[in-house]
Amino acid sequence: DEPEFATDFHLILYMFLHMFFLFFLSFFMLFEHTLLFASSIGQICIPILQWKYLRKARNHVLWEYIIAQGDFFMEYTKLGNSDLKVSRICMGCMGFGNAKSGIHSWTLDEEHSRAILKRGLELGVNFFDTAAGYQSGTSEQYLGRALNDFAKRDEVVVATKFFPRSPQEIADGVSGKDHILGLLDRSLTNLGMDYVDLYICHMWDYHTPVEEMMEALNSAVVTGKVRAIGISNCFAWQLAKANYIADKNGWAKFVSIQGHYNLLFREEEREMVPFCKDQNIALTPYSPLASGRLAKKPSELSKRLQEDTYAKGKYDATKEKDAIIIDRVGELAKKKGLTRIQISLGWLLTKVTAPVVGATKVSHIEEGVKAIGVQLTPDETAYLEEPYVPHALVGVMRENP
Repeated sequence: DEPEFATDFHLILYMFLHMFFLFFLSFFMLFEHTLLFASSIGQICIPILQWKYLRKARNHVLWEYIIAQGDFFMEYTKLGNSDLKVSRICMGCMGFGNAKSGIHSWTLDEEHSRAILKRGLELGVNFFDTAAGYQSGTSEQYLGRALNDFAKRDEVVVATKFFPRSPQEIADGVSGKDHILGLLDRSLTNLGMDYVDLYICHMWDYHTPVEEMMEALNSAVVTGKVRAIGISNCFAWQLAKANYIADKNGWAKFVSIQGHYNLLFREEEREMVPFCKDQNIALTPYSPLASGRLAKKPSELSKRLQEDTYAKGKYDATKEKDAIIIDRVGELAKKKGLTRIQISLGWLLTKVTAPVVGATKVSHIEEGVKAIGVQLTPDETAYLEEPYVPHALVGVMRENP
């Protein structure tokens, strides 16, 4: 599935076509009534300019020029040991949903969510991540309706997540299996789909035997409601234990892990990253931009930065130490003529399968896709990584159980 390497000739041809197109367009725009003609020429040239095997020609001296021009090149890869072929950028849908029906006040309504989802599809994104708990299921509903209108079901990979049983469910005697399968049916209803491609345990369940959880997830695979299973917010030993039990019983194993991983929080590198590389388990980290902190200057504000109290709990305690890394991201972005998003995601894409990139503006997903073409030298990578200091666990990993 790897694309072929481009030759110097192909890159030079690309440059020639690119410059010729820009000159051609500018020339005809000087004349009245020729805009339509120029647009038609553009529709012919653009597919040529996005020649697929240019994606791997990143060591060439011209590559940074190509990326700086704003062209989009999507790459695809297998999701761990599964048969799922996913885009290197996964669109995170936590920012979509009714702002009055959940814990977040900054989420987008359906109209604005659909615009971002449609743009993502146009850019080649085929991997989408949501959850039953996002804004009381409205995130799933928005995603399902948009994909039904804009895409073919077999051409997209849809992931959704389920929370462990609540204390009330445990007190009422609801079994772990009934909880998992019940939430799956609810998610399928929200999405308007017959199956999900990836069903993810949102966090480690300390109150349900591992055997019961893995058997329930396997039954979902066997019935065809789920194609593959993954997990989020757990330790490496827990993932190893779950997959050992699944393997021992001939059940489906976790093919992916969705952990907290970015330039400001790299604790996953201690055990989880090397374990997953050894076992070919896909890394699909959330919060790749540290809830926007790696995407903006420290002085810039957004609705989410101001209102996302949960993210503040994850990052505010270390903001002075993290500020050094944020400043270096900005310096490198300026030096290379790129954006902070491209630098931050470009770094992470060298470490993982597909980061889950949340978007509340069309430009966010556009910048995310552009990051696929970013190349950092060893010295640039070291410059970004050098200031990092160990961080205490935050968020779900700190709060669970």
